[in-house]
Amino acid sequence: MLKEWTSLTALSSAANFMWRPEHKTTITFRTYIRPREFGQLPIKLWHSNTVDSTWADGSESRANDHGGRWRIEQCVVADGGPLPDGSMIAGSERTLTFEGETSRNVEQGEQFWSDSVTVHIPDQHFLAFSWTITIDGPMNGLPYNTESLLASAYEAEGGHAAQAAGEGFVPAGNRQVLPSLLVYKKPVSKHIVFLGDSITQGVRTEQDGYAFWAAKIAAGLGPEVGVWNIGSGWSRAYDLTNESAWLSKAKQGDEVVICLGVNDIGTANRSAEQLVADLRSVIKQLQSNKPGCKLWLCTLPAFNFEGGQEIVWRTVNDWIRHTAADSVSGIFDIAKVLGQPEPQDQLVQAAYMSPNNDPHPNGLAGTAVADAFLAWYKGQNSEFVSSD
Repeated sequence: MLKEWTSLTALSSAANFMWRPEHKTTITFRTYIRPREFGQLPIKLWHSNTVDSTWADGSESRANDHGGRWRIEQCVVADGGPLPDGSMIAGSERTLTFEGETSRNVEQGEQFWSDSVTVHIPDQHFLAFSWTITIDGPMNGLPYNTESLLASAYEAEGGHAAQAAGEGFVPAGNRQVLPSLLVYKKPVSKHIVFLGDSITQGVRTEQDGYAFWAAKIAAGLGPEVGVWNIGSGWSRAYDLTNESAWLSKAKQGDEVVICLGVNDIGTANRSAEQLVADLRSVIKQLQSNKPGCKLWLCTLPAFNFEGGQEIVWRTVNDWIRHTAADSVSGIFDIAKVLGQPEPQDQLVQAAYMSPNNDPHPNGLAGTAVADAFLAWYKGQNSEFVSSD
């Protein structure tokens, strides 16, 4: 699927919720994205009209829920300038088309590519992605990501995708509406997919700061290595076990970093046996899809579990360290990086906590995890060994 194209950004755009407007609505969504490289960028999008992962208790949206029918009226990429303020640099905008057409009807559960277009993004500027969408009402849902936004995003009623000025645009709150994947034409040595929950997505880290560990690993590896982050808030391992649209994304990687299980324990109250079975299923599906694909399995991060949930956390991490290690390419012990010294290793180090005693890793933790991962990862790969 990726071939000579690779993900434009380390920002995840996995979908974990469904928007169902009360009545027919035309609205423009504008998001500011930090690209991995700058300059002349040939860009196109790929989209899957399906929810990737389950939100909360699953009563509002679940993994593999299909989006309904809606319409792309116009889709534009542009130089977003150095500050994500709702405007674009006038004259920089370029229209993405679909088989030559500026608009496209999207069908239930459909997957599709756009045509490519080249846009110039100066050094340290944002790429502004804008699309105007019409949706008929609550019978037709639109998958998107709902969490504390990691990228500045704005919305405007009506068709304003090509409007350079920021007038009429208001901050999007917690609604990130992006294509499943924005790619740019770039030969890379390999594609690494980061598959995980909010910890991989980077939830609670600084907006527009790209301080989460997947982004910092991408920066450390450099643009010659393709990185696609599909971390999705509130997701769990069992979202990936049955003909998963989300797992189909992970299958595009030459290597996959798997960091799952916190929500299986904390939200779904899965037993250790259930979680181990789900992780086994994910590993088996990825290995059978692409023989030779390298799988890097992370231990379950420290997340302040206690009681029965702590027991599950410890049991699954013991399995990962001592048994799963035989069936994957390597184990990255993220729990050791984030956790306090034993025997309180299930607790996140105080310096790595987000505000209000939130165990989601902050930007400082992102740096610690990225540094530890890069040192570990380069030791696993002969291509990084110096010839001196």
